[in-house]
Amino acid sequence: MEHATEVVMRARSQSVNGTDGNRVPLMIVTLLFFMWGLLTSLNDVLIPHLKAVYTLSYVQAMLVQFCFFGAYFIVSVPAGMLIKRIGYQMGAVAGLIVAALGCALFFPAATSGYAMFLCAFFVLAAGITMLQVAANPYVTVLGEAATASSRLTLTQAFNSLGTTIAPTLGGILILSGGVLSVAQFAQLPGAEQVLYQAKQAGAVQGPYLVLSAALLVLALLFALVRLPRIDHLDPAHSNSGAAAKSSVFAYRHLVLGAIGVFVYVGGEVSIGSFLINFLGEADVAALAPGAAAHYVSYYWGGAMVGRFIGFAVMRYVSPGKTLACNAAIAIGLIVVAIFAQGALAMWAIIAVGLFNSIMFPTIFSMALNQLGKFTGQGSGILCMAIVGGAIVPFAQGLMADRAGLHLSFLIPAACYCFILYFGVKYADMYKNMPVAAVAH
Repeated sequence: MEHATEVVMRARSQSVNGTDGNRVPLMIVTLLFFMWGLLTSLNDVLIPHLKAVYTLSYVQAMLVQFCFFGAYFIVSVPAGMLIKRIGYQMGAVAGLIVAALGCALFFPAATSGYAMFLCAFFVLAAGITMLQVAANPYVTVLGEAATASSRLTLTQAFNSLGTTIAPTLGGILILSGGVLSVAQFAQLPGAEQVLYQAKQAGAVQGPYLVLSAALLVLALLFALVRLPRIDHLDPAHSNSGAAAKSSVFAYRHLVLGAIGVFVYVGGEVSIGSFLINFLGEADVAALAPGAAAHYVSYYWGGAMVGRFIGFAVMRYVSPGKTLACNAAIAIGLIVVAIFAQGALAMWAIIAVGLFNSIMFPTIFSMALNQLGKFTGQGSGILCMAIVGGAIVPFAQGLMADRAGLHLSFLIPAACYCFILYFGVKYADMYKNMPVAAVAH
């Protein structure tokens, strides 16, 4: 299966392929990273909001992430086929339009119930999937292979800018009115319960209509701007290593990288999803949802800061070694958060965001390294692995309902253990690697 995200470009003359020529396309694609970061991180605000409004269990509330990240698994391959047919640029436009439709669906969802919200999340994520499938590998080829992790980390830093802004913005626009506790809600008469749910659910309508309009404007800009033409690499032009293997699954680093993406996205999303509830615990910070939302911005903001730092560090330090170091620290911080209380537990779990920073772009670029003609298939597999964001939070929700919220964080801690293994195993992946052809 040849996937449309195969954006390995035909090498041209060095005079045309200078890195200066890659800056403008890189800046344009970075806009996509920012926007889908903003949209994804808003889920962390909506989950506790919808949980309170519809009196959901943790497992039921995690259906938001299940539907959202489940779209990656279902839509990645069809999205790739579409992008192959209409091209990268128009594929990005189509993804923005689909995401705009998903945001628009939040308006009727406010009067239709939780199921309609889940449908809106799925459509929104389908559009984001189309953007992810093409944009990540596109960035990896805009320069040398050895600096692909650094380059993708830089663009992901702007993704983190979006995730940093979103919780605070969502807290102001959606959570500022406050929500009743389960006990308070139960004391309301039946008719007042219905009115209360309608009012609280309606708080999302305005913000998501604005986001829908912004996505449509961005789609128009992408339709008008000129991006470099992307040609699929013919098997005859693939590297010798890729030509020697008959299947993409013969590349062990890709298979392990896909598992790494699965557990990383799962762990990162799971922590973000439970963070507001965790900070609301009496033995942690006892914060109201609106106040806790601001601290979720610190979690995602740490990832943004860490990505700018990682962009510089991985110019000199092996991406694998950097990845392993970050994973080990993240495990330690989660353990502290589980068994500590008060400010120590609060800041330990928030600090995990800083060390999440370089994980996704590093795993992604390492997994795609030297796949040649299989780069497209590999990218599709890695994007499908983002479904970890659906499965891991759901698993943590089950554990939270049965063993308590604190102990449930053992689930993401286990995820980071595999990332530590992957980083150590491929610590010297780029050692003595020749400079790759620079894409134009």
